[in-house]
Amino acid sequence: MFPLTDTIRSRTVPVVTWGIILLNALVFFYEITLPPYLLQRFFEVWGFVPARLLTGQWFHAGISLFTSMFIHGGWFHFFSNMWILFIFGDNVEDRMGHGRYLAFYLLSGVVAALIQASVNPGSPIPLVGASGAISGVLGAYFLFYPRAGVLTWIPLFFFYGYYVEIPAVIYLGLWFLSQFFSGLFALALPRGAAAGGIAWWAHIGGFVFGLLAAKAFAPREREPRWYPDEYWPW
Repeated sequence: MFPLTDTIRSRTVPVVTWGIILLNALVFFYEITLPPYLLQRFFEVWGFVPARLLTGQWFHAGISLFTSMFIHGGWFHFFSNMWILFIFGDNVEDRMGHGRYLAFYLLSGVVAALIQASVNPGSPIPLVGASGAISGVLGAYFLFYPRAGVLTWIPLFFFYGYYVEIPAVIYLGLWFLSQFFSGLFALALPRGAAAGGIAWWAHIGGFVFGLLAAKAFAPREREPRWYPDEYWPW
């Protein structure tokens, strides 16, 4: 299932979401100018390496927790993450406000990376990508806009498929379940086989953090307003 858009229009200009996308784009376009050996070194320096936590490299590990969110391993990795953020991020930013949303996004990425590191603490492989932070945004969207529609393209045969509007509570619920069961499968694999794959537990951890922490980042309004796309059925 490939999401195309949602039915909720932001009530404010999502300057933080656009800024995050722009920064990711600038970093990625810098990456593709590097020769392979320098690109690998770039990942090792600025990606988050869980093993650094065990070897006492706390400062380097702390810095890379943030820098790793803006690094991607390829075109598909970059475009898929930015597209998801473009669809869902503006509404979460609208609900939280620009400053709170930025703090929430960064904290989601940090928590997601640490959860992935706890699953494989000795891994020397750099974790890169915005997926953990974006998973936190998806968790917040799941809480704030469960009744929103997600226009989705479902492929049937190569480029043939059909379009369907799926409630966000179902679309994101199915997405989370797919991440969860993939994460369980990854745990069952030999450590070496799973070490270089997708950071499933970063996705899971980011989503759960977003779901639990989102309300704490949403300001209370002086005059309560209710919108039919928010909070129901919670």
